[in-house]
Amino acid sequence: MAIKVLEIHHHGIRIDAGEKTIEDLKNFYTGVLGLEHDTGRPDIPGIPGMWINIGEVGQIHLIGGDLPSRFAQGPDKDPTLPHVALAVENIVETKAELDRLGADYWSLKGATGPDAEQLFLKDPCGNMVELHQYDKCRCRLKSRVKAA
Repeated sequence: MAIKVLEIHHHGIRIDAGEKTIEDLKNFYTGVLGLEHDTGRPDIPGIPGMWINIGEVGQIHLIGGDLPSRFAQGPDKDPTLPHVALAVENIVETKAELDRLGADYWSLKGATGPDAEQLFLKDPCGNMVELHQYDKCRCRLKSRVKAA
């Protein structure tokens, strides 16, 4: 049984840019690209950043801070590294399927909310992919409006 991915939710980008500031990035993404800053991003101690809305479904998550982050679970197992996040229909079924397949993944619980679980794995080229429960994040416009 294949995992049921419903949509792309965000693309996580590292923003450790030396002298560049969060304000510089905000000016680029909102002023140059005309995108909207999601002011509802929770404060994540030690992980500066910003979420940028893209239409009704999707965001860019700009992620900074020291590496490894406090959420790292080993070398190359850090959710603040570049990644693409996909929403799945059922995170419990997804985890069971990954186990059945013998996939190498790791789990992070509670980082973005008390009932949120994120699963991270790498594709065959080493790109990190995050899987999380559909409708449990601010990536969708209806979730941002509901949470505001």
